[in-house]
Amino acid sequence: MAGDNNSHVNRPDGVVISPSPGLDVLAESVQAPPRVAPLDRRVIWLCAVAVGIGVAGAVIAKVLIHLIDFITNLAFYGRFSLDAVDAWDNHLGLFVIFIPVIGGLIIGLMARYGSKAIQGHGIPEAIETVLTNRSRIPARVTLLKPMSAAISMGTGGPFGAEGPIIATGGALGSLVGQFFRTTPAERKTLLAAGAAAGVSAIFGCPVAAVMLAIELLLFEFRPRSIIPVALASVSAAGMRAILITTHTAFSMPDVDEPHLRAMMFYVALGALMGVVAAGVTRGVYAIERAFERLPIHWMWCPAIGAVAVGVIGFFVPHTLGVGYSNISNLISDKWALNTVAILCVMKLISWTISVGSGTSGGTLAPLFTIGAGLGQLVGALAAWIMPSAGVDLRIAAVVGMASLFAGAARALLTSTVMAFETTLQPFSLVPLLGGCAASYLVASLLTKHSLMTEKVTRRGVAAPSEFTPDLLQQVLVRDVAAKKVIALRDTQTVKEVRAWMAADGPDSKHQGFPIVESGGVLLGVLTRRDILESQSPDSNTLKDILTRLPKFVYEDTTVRQAADHMARHNIGRLPVLNHEKPPKIVGMLTRSDILSVYRRELDESAREAPTLKVPRLGRRKSKRKT
Repeated sequence: MAGDNNSHVNRPDGVVISPSPGLDVLAESVQAPPRVAPLDRRVIWLCAVAVGIGVAGAVIAKVLIHLIDFITNLAFYGRFSLDAVDAWDNHLGLFVIFIPVIGGLIIGLMARYGSKAIQGHGIPEAIETVLTNRSRIPARVTLLKPMSAAISMGTGGPFGAEGPIIATGGALGSLVGQFFRTTPAERKTLLAAGAAAGVSAIFGCPVAAVMLAIELLLFEFRPRSIIPVALASVSAAGMRAILITTHTAFSMPDVDEPHLRAMMFYVALGALMGVVAAGVTRGVYAIERAFERLPIHWMWCPAIGAVAVGVIGFFVPHTLGVGYSNISNLISDKWALNTVAILCVMKLISWTISVGSGTSGGTLAPLFTIGAGLGQLVGALAAWIMPSAGVDLRIAAVVGMASLFAGAARALLTSTVMAFETTLQPFSLVPLLGGCAASYLVASLLTKHSLMTEKVTRRGVAAPSEFTPDLLQQVLVRDVAAKKVIALRDTQTVKEVRAWMAADGPDSKHQGFPIVESGGVLLGVLTRRDILESQSPDSNTLKDILTRLPKFVYEDTTVRQAADHMARHNIGRLPVLNHEKPPKIVGMLTRSDILSVYRRELDESAREAPTLKVPRLGRRKSKRKT
């Protein structure tokens, strides 16, 4: 610490910062990091905007549904109508093969001359926008994505409306965020709010929509982002009841509470679905790579993939189109097992080829269809082998559809809650949780990336794979900062301090030194480079070479705030002050101190020897009295 005669004096009580005009300057200049509350008035504005996005998202969902129905009626039945209709109930014969091809050609042209962002199933593109483009989506995507998706599904594409509505709702939220003065974090929240609103409006699952936003878009759980997203989802669900329907997305008969042996089967079924999810993920991107290697322009790939859709649709008409009714039939056990097997296999082939070709459409509905079919087939086999286990084919189908999506998308909570909300079967909730957890586990062990993040990582973007708390937010500066402070007096000359450094004493090897005046007021911080490379004459004092006011932190500041303060001002060390009057320097915080927090995490990941041991139980040897 600073002394009267020595260049440094180590005083345990610290350097005093007296209440003087200098301290007022420090406060007015915001030299310490601001204290940020979890919620503030800005969140109220975000909530209000999110509610508006939720209402608009429901309207867009309604428009998208009508657009799909209109194109389906026109393409397969030759009529202008907005009535809900399935593509498979047509009488076109062989001509049905050409309908998806025409749709693929139109989508290729839209992607070539409109925006390539309309390709894909929506969620990976939204993830990439969040991670690489500060949540900015071009305005034209808001219009082109639902149009291309409607054309794809309306001409027989084996997709669902959820992917496009996620992309469209996300684009709407991003667009609104770009109209106002917002931060990238706020735009991400609005993007997620739009995506959640779209899912809530399509499926009537507001809680699952929020879970999806958390697990696949936000990659965080903070009040200032979760609350606006939740309000947008609720608003969209309310508008769904007015604009679309009040019924559940997938109807099924009531089921009974499963017994223990049936529960064990449902968990095992989920594990099997994890294997299938890993295979589906690898298969989709293997097909995508095959299309990329074709010696043609990528614009033609959707039409080529649509050939397989048309051919399979000719032989198995139920593979055409969105197919939400297929899901309801599967989970209600209305079809014969041979019909289920054929639909399941053909839908898998049609969907993987089509999505691998780069067309536009969602993945949730196809995965639900395939998973429900596989679940029912495996459930039937289990019921035949173990008739006393009480396996319900309807619950097996629900667990199959949810666990396949959970493993493929790495969305455990989303899949569990969505399957429950879209069927409203309370006794299926526990089997769903067990099956989805098992699928998530197995798929994560077999594949490094999910169906949603594989494309992003292949483009060189590191996608988050798990939610972990911010370690720097959990540690205070006083717990990691160096307590021994070497301070220099402002009246010391440059020559004097250089000589002291040249002596190479142990205290002179620090990279930064706080500079204080005679009264103990902190004036600033100088680095070794500042002192040794200064062009000032040797007779100048340290005060003469100070160029900026000192930045500092308080001892009860979090390390996260301190790290942000360093990054914001491009500095490598900060004096640490206490809250006494007058305040004192009680430490110095450096980048190495911040990294030490992560070393603690590494230590916590290391296995330790057991601290508790089970006592050995043995017979005591009785001593025979003599």
